[in-house]
Amino acid sequence: MRTTTRLDQLALGAAALGNLFHPVSDEDAATTVEAAWACGIRAFDTAPHYGLGLSERRLGDALRTRPRTQFTLSTKVGRLLRARAGLPGDDLANGFAVPATHERVWDFSARGVRLSVEESLIRLGLDRVDTVYLHDPDGHEREAFDCAYPELERMRAEGMVGAIGVGMNQTAMPTRFVRDTDIDVVLLAGRYSLLDQSALAALLPLAARRGVTVLVGGVFNSGLLADPQPGATFDYAPASAHLLDRARTLRTLCETFGVPLRAAALQFPLGHPAVTGVLLGARNAAEVTDATAMINHPVPEEMWLTLRAQGLLPPGAPMPVPTSK
Repeated sequence: MRTTTRLDQLALGAAALGNLFHPVSDEDAATTVEAAWACGIRAFDTAPHYGLGLSERRLGDALRTRPRTQFTLSTKVGRLLRARAGLPGDDLANGFAVPATHERVWDFSARGVRLSVEESLIRLGLDRVDTVYLHDPDGHEREAFDCAYPELERMRAEGMVGAIGVGMNQTAMPTRFVRDTDIDVVLLAGRYSLLDQSALAALLPLAARRGVTVLVGGVFNSGLLADPQPGATFDYAPASAHLLDRARTLRTLCETFGVPLRAAALQFPLGHPAVTGVLLGARNAAEVTDATAMINHPVPEEMWLTLRAQGLLPPGAPMPVPTSK
């Protein structure tokens, strides 16, 4: 075995900083980013969708004093934020505990894409972003390919953005993007985890062949792989009894090797050659500290072999490089 430091493979997702499901104070948001920086994390991801711009504003506030060449930042396009008239109510129907002062307007037009980036830069208070993703274009496939992607390609050529890509919770459309366009990166949520390896069939092998990097989000499948208890969620819905039993079996086998399930879930995607990192959402400093510990927790090769032998991982899933102290 050899020791592997994986902090360069861990990125901080800032959806929680936009009050995902529950409020996060300004102080907790700031200390979350500060803890990530202190732990060596230098990649950060946000989106206008997250808290109606709150995530972008908070992340920009936390990063603005940091040397710009020392971190990478990504945001997303596809939803423009437009002010609402009248009393705002709340945005919990969309998952965020913020006042519904704005509404999201789907827009994958060329003009909408460019305008979205310009408005994100204002909220961030920064002069550039490193990566821009098309965000959840599931119901807008034609416009995403015919209008949004070509505009991102122009913006990349102009130097307005660095890398361009697509961020989704499915594999079919990202596979088409990898096959038919010149994107740089795919942000894939939930489809390459200990419980769901659907990306292994087509997306990941094609990305490896085409030289497109993949950042994997949702490694806990929204909570089940973090703590497989009754009431835990899988893809933001209550987990089925079958999935709960499978997650508990995974936890038991991992623990026989002294490995927390969270560590196995974080490290598993990194075994595939197309995967360059994992994106983890955190809402406080303690969650950041735990994630950095888990991604470096020693995991013996025997554990991965046992999971495969027990049918808990498919034969074609590449094993991560073993980690040790």
